[in-house]
Amino acid sequence: MIVGPRPLEEPSSGLAARLASAGVGDRVYRVAITLFAACVPLLLLLIAAEIARAAWPALRTFGFGFLTSSAWDPVNGAFGAAPALYGTIVSSIVALVIATPLAIGVAIYLSEFAPGWLRQPVSFLVDLLAAIPSVVYGLWGIFVLIPLLRTHVVPFLKDTLHLGATPLFSGPNYGPSMLAAGVILAIMILPYISAVAREVLLAVPRSQREAALALGATRWETIWGAVLPYARSGIIGGVILGLGRALGETMAVTMVIGNTHEISSSLLSPGYTMASLIANQFSEATGDLHLSALMAIGFVLFVLTLVVNALARWLVWRVARSA
Repeated sequence: MIVGPRPLEEPSSGLAARLASAGVGDRVYRVAITLFAACVPLLLLLIAAEIARAAWPALRTFGFGFLTSSAWDPVNGAFGAAPALYGTIVSSIVALVIATPLAIGVAIYLSEFAPGWLRQPVSFLVDLLAAIPSVVYGLWGIFVLIPLLRTHVVPFLKDTLHLGATPLFSGPNYGPSMLAAGVILAIMILPYISAVAREVLLAVPRSQREAALALGATRWETIWGAVLPYARSGIIGGVILGLGRALGETMAVTMVIGNTHEISSSLLSPGYTMASLIANQFSEATGDLHLSALMAIGFVLFVLTLVVNALARWLVWRVARSA
């Protein structure tokens, strides 16, 4: 029997060198990706530190009263963020009240009822709302939404539904208002809430639906009693994520809210948000205290948005972990 030559074996020293080289490469790779991952929270801390440094003169001068005062007088050096804070919260709440039922309804339809050939096109069209620039929303609000509200919607609410006697819809209807800002924000945050709610509903185990149907529940009873409670935390996370998006919106809100530094209980009155106040007055801030007051408003908005988004991410992660 003819036996061919045996292959040459790699010397043990060469194998050890290759293993050592691979170990060094793994360590370099691990250190590099760790540094890349650390850049994100580091950048966040640097932004927070810079804004806080610029805001400190105003916060030191006015203290906690900066958040409760309604004064805004750059000439006399009196600044208060209460109207902007109030406008931010109210317009965001109005947006959530309008957008949440629509977004959850769209998510339920796409996850439970829509046929396969229709699910993807409708999902794409809903998600496409998030890709429209905010200035386009603002222009649409000026030329379409505000005339529609002034001519048809507000008269219907005040006269037909008799809501004009309530504080929320009292006073004259000029057009630019908190209501217009809330409607614009509702359209802008709807795709975010809908996308998260849809993914959470699709993550609900099939056994949840089958168990409810096996007990004799109807299709709607299955969704209401088995699917939605299971996905409740994730849906709430999506709503809070939409709230975080609404809090920081600038251009579209600035174009339709009226930009008046006052607090009014009526949604038909113009107002201010923290983002629109910064956008309107940052280029006009000449004094150091005026600029610091705007940076203080930005710092409050930064902290508020960070907390809201962190809470939303935690709720969505909680649902994904339990699924």
